[in-house]
Amino acid sequence: MNPPGTPTAMRPASPAQHAFAAALLDAALPVPPGLTAWNGSDPDLRFAVYRNNVVHSLVNVLTDSFPVVRELVGDEFFGAMARLYLVDHPPASPLMHRYGAGLPAWIADFEPATALPYLSDMARLEWARLCAFHAADAEPIEVQTLVGLMQAPERLASATLALHPTLAIVRSPHPIVSLWSAHQQDDAARDEQLSVLRLDRAEAALVFRDAADDALVLELPDADAQLTAAIAAGASLANAQQAHPQADLVQVLTLLLRHSLITGLHAPSSAPETSL
Repeated sequence: MNPPGTPTAMRPASPAQHAFAAALLDAALPVPPGLTAWNGSDPDLRFAVYRNNVVHSLVNVLTDSFPVVRELVGDEFFGAMARLYLVDHPPASPLMHRYGAGLPAWIADFEPATALPYLSDMARLEWARLCAFHAADAEPIEVQTLVGLMQAPERLASATLALHPTLAIVRSPHPIVSLWSAHQQDDAARDEQLSVLRLDRAEAALVFRDAADDALVLELPDADAQLTAAIAAGASLANAQQAHPQADLVQVLTLLLRHSLITGLHAPSSAPETSL
């Protein structure tokens, strides 16, 4: 039994509620028993209408969140795929912009989509953009803060950076940035770009929200993407560079500064000599 005063939203769902929710999303399940209509109409028919409205609304949420995925597979395929996904992954939050987080991983195991091996990564890229739109704001550091630290190479080497909450790195063995960019063009330009695209070309994306509140997608060399991910995970600049020697640290720092993506910097007052 819940403690007195426990909000209804916090109480565990009953078996009947679980059955109702499952039947609401899966047309293959029977209508839950015991339903009645206030006006005496057929509860099965009313439930079917309600089910259709709920499913249609959730499919629309996924359609809005993953527009390029939808374009790649077509409306009919996407709609059928979305309906199967929502049976496996009903909403867990009343905030609909959070719905669809599991779709990229789900697509990777969705056998009818295996003909498009880049589809799951495209979904990851689109989800990263959606998350960037809704991530928190953060003030960038002053450029001179980092420039001044460059006068003390040993402190710079041991420094760690905090990167903007909207930033994400998406790496793929497929050209997801080029595919995504092509689908931002009109039909003629899109088809022209796709006609020369090599689908076996690996690409990495830097995703973030800019000052104009637009979610940008920039292609990065894979080594630079890995270096950026290491910095974002809290590695010192020296350790990140050592782990990814092919990356261009100066180029990465310049890019991060240019787009105001460095929001914090910690450099020990003294540190052992380490070269970058």
